[in-house]
Amino acid sequence: MAVTITLWTLLSFLSGSLMFSYWLGLIAKHNLRSHGDGNPGALNLWRTAGYGYGLTGIALDFAKGYVPLLWIVHTDAISGYPLILPSAAALLGHVFSPFLRGKGGKAIATTFGVWSALTAFKAALAYAVILAILLAVTRLLLKDKRITPRIDALQVVLGMLLLTVYIAVSGSYSRAILLFGIINLLLLMFTHRLELRQLLASNQTDQHH
Repeated sequence: MAVTITLWTLLSFLSGSLMFSYWLGLIAKHNLRSHGDGNPGALNLWRTAGYGYGLTGIALDFAKGYVPLLWIVHTDAISGYPLILPSAAALLGHVFSPFLRGKGGKAIATTFGVWSALTAFKAALAYAVILAILLAVTRLLLKDKRITPRIDALQVVLGMLLLTVYIAVSGSYSRAILLFGIINLLLLMFTHRLELRQLLASNQTDQHH
């Protein structure tokens, strides 16, 4: 069993580390590291190379989290708490991709892929609904102001926090899934740490004026 867990964890990490959006950017003659926010992910690809490349990047980044976990769940190769390891590994592969010398992306699309496989799309759909509601509320509050990357980061992290709370109180998910939710939350806080720090700093500055 330990060999199976180790093998699938490594395979999930390898799958997650495939930087499809970054490579698509190079095909489009754009180095995503030098454009937008410098993130080698699908959203920056969309903004830099257009929706065609962006949608392709989203699909591939989703698939690299979805496919290995779907196979694990479908074959019942791993279950319970050990399932957390390959689940987290897919995200860590994207965040610390060896193909980019350990400097990967923010793992949003891959997060959706992993949750879709683990919960038959249920938790992923809940996360999407939460993010849609947060976006609608943000637009209502900001009115005509532009939604900045800092606000985007806050929505992504707050959305995962709310999803984790939902999982905890719903009674429909195992404790292993809840624990993975907490891990995913911490990982998203890490990948969006710069924007969150900037947002906190700007709020502190506004309070002093």
